[in-house]
Amino acid sequence: MFHRSERLLLRPVWPEDWRGVLAGIADEGVVRNLARAPWPYSEADARQFTAMPIDPFFPRFLMTRARDAAVVGCIGIDPPPAEDGEDRGTVELGYWVARPFWGQGFATEAGAAVLAIAAMLGHSRVLGSHFLDNPASGAVLAKLGFEPTGRMLERHSCARGAKATTVEYARALGLASGEQALVAA
Repeated sequence: MFHRSERLLLRPVWPEDWRGVLAGIADEGVVRNLARAPWPYSEADARQFTAMPIDPFFPRFLMTRARDAAVVGCIGIDPPPAEDGEDRGTVELGYWVARPFWGQGFATEAGAAVLAIAAMLGHSRVLGSHFLDNPASGAVLAKLGFEPTGRMLERHSCARGAKATTVEYARALGLASGEQALVAA
């Protein structure tokens, strides 16, 4: 699955992308804001990540800048953690953006595209969260129409080597929230 937004091309992650993934994520400031990525992030980690199969109902995309194919980051949706007990229509949004691209609106732009894709795939609700010490990610979620659920959860971070507090957000998907316009574009 591919998606072209104003400045980005979202496309599948391929094994040959391991160098671009490694260049963007092998930064402690990026990895410490993720739950599943280890620190230090190695070539083997990048190769393993880029070789993972992709479930068509839970797509994962490489964010590339449309004008020059520079790797901006990754974004995707996954089933929520099993302990959350969420229904089948709920997915979790996850993303990272390489440091040179911080503060340029790429996470928001890619997030809007992925929300449209999630709605098109039939998902009805999306969860998002961020570690307390990463409020910039909370600002992205707010721009995308997510609202705080009121839950603060302890979540393990491989890079931190410990649990850390996250703030949870949720957003309902549907035609009333604008996804139809994005899908048709």
